[in-house]
Amino acid sequence: MDRFSSTTTTIPFAFHGAKDDITMQFSLIWTQIKAPLIVPLLRISVFLCLIMSVMMVIERVYMGIVISLVKLFGRKPEKRYKWEPIKDDIELGNSCYPMVLVQIPMYNEREVYQLSIGAACGLSWPSDRIIIQVLDDSTDPTIKELVRVECQRWANKGVNIKYEVRDNRNGYKAGALKEGMKHSYVKQCDFVAIFDADFQPESNFLWRTVPFLVHNPELALIQARWKFVNADECLMTRMQEMSLDYHFTVEQEVGSSTYAFFGFNGTAGVWRISAMSEAGGWKDRTTVEDMDLAVRASLKGWKFLYLSNLQVKNELPSTFKAYRYQQHRWSCGPANLFRKMVMEIIKNKKVSLWKKIHVIYSFFFVRKVVAHINTFVFYCIILPATVLVPEVVVPKWGAVYIPSIITLLNAVGTPRSLHLLVFWILFENVMSLHRTKATIVGLLETSRVNEWIVTEKLGDALKVKAGTKALKKPRFRIEDRIHLLELGVGMYLLFIGCYDVMFGKNHFFIFLFIQAIAFFIMAFGYVGTFIPNS
Repeated sequence: MDRFSSTTTTIPFAFHGAKDDITMQFSLIWTQIKAPLIVPLLRISVFLCLIMSVMMVIERVYMGIVISLVKLFGRKPEKRYKWEPIKDDIELGNSCYPMVLVQIPMYNEREVYQLSIGAACGLSWPSDRIIIQVLDDSTDPTIKELVRVECQRWANKGVNIKYEVRDNRNGYKAGALKEGMKHSYVKQCDFVAIFDADFQPESNFLWRTVPFLVHNPELALIQARWKFVNADECLMTRMQEMSLDYHFTVEQEVGSSTYAFFGFNGTAGVWRISAMSEAGGWKDRTTVEDMDLAVRASLKGWKFLYLSNLQVKNELPSTFKAYRYQQHRWSCGPANLFRKMVMEIIKNKKVSLWKKIHVIYSFFFVRKVVAHINTFVFYCIILPATVLVPEVVVPKWGAVYIPSIITLLNAVGTPRSLHLLVFWILFENVMSLHRTKATIVGLLETSRVNEWIVTEKLGDALKVKAGTKALKKPRFRIEDRIHLLELGVGMYLLFIGCYDVMFGKNHFFIFLFIQAIAFFIMAFGYVGTFIPNS
């Protein structure tokens, strides 16, 4: 019995001894590789990230200066391009008005098909000079029948509406739009307006856009701004609104005012059909067929015009899963298009050198590649890593001042959400993980490069959803919990990295305070992503 007791008492000591040995081995290995390997690699990484940060802040400051000058001197579209109402002609009648095609691509849009078709059929334009074309790629027979019946209902009212289907989904949206342009009745059309299934243009949309194309033959595209109907649904939609408002308020306006070039947003725009044909029409080689067409048309010498005062209502993704898939497509596609077109842009002889530099460096490289990669690598990996390596010092101007300038400039787009700026910073840093993965997939052209998942739309269901959320407790699937855990971990790492740069490594109580804030944000992000604002 005594022998047994003595044996059992030695087990904990043996366990602790083995544990101490493992800890010492890890410590020894870390000491041996830290100075010759980790420190140099981390310093190189910091140097590269600082260069990318400078590129980003210069780009933001430049756009901030340009948009300020545009607002200051009132360079409105009407002053830069001729616009006047199309005049009636007694002899010609309605034939003096150009023929307009309105395309609405759809895919299983049960919740919004009536809204989009109704808005398109409600557009004010001579009835014999407009064709509504519904391109239905739905795979659900029930939804397909509902869309067909809705089109027939409007046709019975005298609207010139065409319901078109195809026997495959090749090319996804680009394939549907391309197939729609092949119909014989399209040959008589001069312009084509495109609206996604959740977009609802005002009745005067064509009266405000088509005259620009009629009176300015050098213009190929008129792009309207998006107006989000569900921006206040939850914290996540508010974050999206902040990012997209900057895109429309600054990026699109600057591109339109300086180089008459910007990326077509894929919807809420009117194209000159002859310009589309000259550029090669729709191509499905990437998941950003809209940007692809815009770049090719610009290389042919065509100009674009953005109308910031013309807004079209649409819907933001209201679930994290839908938003993540959308961001994958929006990040992977531009990177892949950059890979495919960079040499074509360089060799082009129809546009100026400055425009080439703008498209390659500013439009593609800084905004579509550097911004995603640097945001994730620098703020979510490099800064937290410097906590473990005190030999590597990150200057405050790179870790604090530059991101502060970028953040403040971005906040200009949505003044009403200034109080949510901290949450937006954290949310964008976490989303940079998914955007970086998608950007690398696009640059390397891996298996997921052409992944296309249609963004879920809720339409009228948003009203029902808002009314029932307070009564019904939301259910979270395992996948949603994993993504929210990513959100929390990313926020935590960002706070720890910022603590290290701003306060050093000797302020233990400040460190605990920062940790407390990080965990609070994690909890708030978990709950707030799905709970609507009051």
